[in-house]
Amino acid sequence: MPETPRPDPGLLLDAETRAALWRRLGDVIEHYLERIAGQRVAPQLDPARIRALLKPIDFEMPLEPLHALDFAVRGLWEHQVHPPHPCYYGLFNPATTPMSIVGDALTALFNPQVAAWSHSPFAVEVEQHLIRAFAEKFGYDPAQTCGTFCTAGTEANHTAVLAALTHAFPDFATKGVRGLPAQPVAYLPAEGHHSVHRAIRLCGLGSDAIREVPADLQLRMNPTLLADWIEEDRRHGLKPFLISATVGTTNAGIIDPLPEIAAIVHRERLWFHVDAAWGGAVALVPEYRSWLAGIQHADSITFDLHKWLQIPMGAGLFLSRHPDILDRTFRMTAAYMPREAAGLPVIDPYTQSIQWTRRFIGLKAFLSLAVAGWSGYETVIRHTVAMGQKLRHELAVADWAIVNRTPLPIACFVDRRHAEGEEQLYVEAIARAVVASGQAWISPTTVGAGRHVLRACITNFRTEPRDIDTLLDALEHARANVASNGGRK
Repeated sequence: MPETPRPDPGLLLDAETRAALWRRLGDVIEHYLERIAGQRVAPQLDPARIRALLKPIDFEMPLEPLHALDFAVRGLWEHQVHPPHPCYYGLFNPATTPMSIVGDALTALFNPQVAAWSHSPFAVEVEQHLIRAFAEKFGYDPAQTCGTFCTAGTEANHTAVLAALTHAFPDFATKGVRGLPAQPVAYLPAEGHHSVHRAIRLCGLGSDAIREVPADLQLRMNPTLLADWIEEDRRHGLKPFLISATVGTTNAGIIDPLPEIAAIVHRERLWFHVDAAWGGAVALVPEYRSWLAGIQHADSITFDLHKWLQIPMGAGLFLSRHPDILDRTFRMTAAYMPREAAGLPVIDPYTQSIQWTRRFIGLKAFLSLAVAGWSGYETVIRHTVAMGQKLRHELAVADWAIVNRTPLPIACFVDRRHAEGEEQLYVEAIARAVVASGQAWISPTTVGAGRHVLRACITNFRTEPRDIDTLLDALEHARANVASNGGRK
């Protein structure tokens, strides 16, 4: 009997339609890269408009493929903050490199399963190659390093807390928190990222296990207080197990005093974790590595390639100088997992990470680094640091006072022309006015003991001096408009 043709469900599409899609997608990518600098950085926020746009898409009437693509492109163009814009001075969201976009597309196409080595040996070995390469940049011995790619720094920091617990309490993997001999205590910087706090809660320890060490006058973790608190907790029968420091705090780009903290860690025999999710990128530049002095003594490091390295989100990395710690923390086997690689000197990633099924995260980083090389990234990081220096200089000339001290390209500042320059309402009004102008994106935040400041950070490799000038113009207009409205506009 002749075969009955199967109806097309609209999944694979025909070759002609696919070819048209790829051409249109290529045009979209090129148009975005070429034109984004001339667009608004942030959208007009209008939930009703977006919901009205989506309402006709009820999935009862399928769209033509090109129409669906154009619909998504229009929505993203008009209704999002654009981190790839050179006047985006916000959080650590990157402008992605063309090769990293290619890497993400290839990962979506081949869709490798990076749980078992035998299912995608190339993907696993690419990531292990990158782990060794970055470990060496941080001062680790690449032959005595373990690591895993993560969705982001949050997962990497969670991995670090689990590793620290496993290291301090060998029975933790089997007995859990109920089997701990004493209340564990972790010491975190007051200016650090709260993903570490969350990880401690998710591990079942509760927020009572956290000691948030106050910052010194430079917003750095205070080593003297840290040492005193550890001693006091030990006297009360508690069990310190982890100290986490930061290289490049989110708010102000502060680098904690790693050598002093490392000395305390060595004396107290605790796990030393460094969250270098953003600032760790300076390890790639020889003359900047001194800023990270002491990081080589860390037991583990978090590093996000999707921040300063201009890689699409998410691409986090956990590294440790203890080659067996991931195996001890996560080792688990299952009968249904592939066994073709049994006996080979290889790693099955699912046995060494929080994730089981996992995307091939490393390819986008591998391709970008393979084409740019270390030298290309050195150039990018040097340029960005220089733009940070220019930003601070221009702000000071225009009577904005810089309140943070860091070599990293981030400025926290207040208006010193006006008496209300540090008041919350005034600071927030300036930020709103700049964002509403569409010229740039900055944010209000608080540092130290609740000091209200404006924050501008540069991680976009396409930001140039003219873009700094654009931000200063937007700030000047905001200052004039907000001041004339009593600081509350």
